[in-house]
Amino acid sequence: MSVSFVRVDDRMIHGQTVTRWALEYPCDGLIAVNDKAANTPALKAAYKSAAGKKTFIWTYEDWKKKCQKVLDSKDQYFLITKDPIQMKSILVDDGFVPSDVKKVIIGPCNDREGATKLGNNQSITQEEAEALEAIYQKGYEIEFALIKEASIGTWKKFRGQFGFE
Repeated sequence: MSVSFVRVDDRMIHGQTVTRWALEYPCDGLIAVNDKAANTPALKAAYKSAAGKKTFIWTYEDWKKKCQKVLDSKDQYFLITKDPIQMKSILVDDGFVPSDVKKVIIGPCNDREGATKLGNNQSITQEEAEALEAIYQKGYEIEFALIKEASIGTWKKFRGQFGFE
């Protein structure tokens, strides 16, 4: 197995991601896919120093070129995107299958204009809901949890609010 955990987190990499979730899922390193972070040296450096583990910050194009190497690796990685739309591109549009992982954890998604609040620091827009629905239809379980003990439920609980039945 090379991808042990799949997460959407608008902060991408922070101590909680690494320390708390690494207790649940084995992790040798992290891969964050985000064009802005990968192309901004200060952001890239900050994310790399936050993890305390081997950390890669890649553009989406870099990810597409390197994802097979990730699958072939003996190391186990967390795959993280900043938003559900990017994760949909990877899991649905590109058909990437992250080893044996069939669950996507949705972490912090800031409250913002046009977003529906689902729980504390977990709000999504209609466009993000459509991305989550596509991931769900692809066979993934989607759970909203800042940390494992604070899960507010799965996508099944919330999808009706966005017009999916």
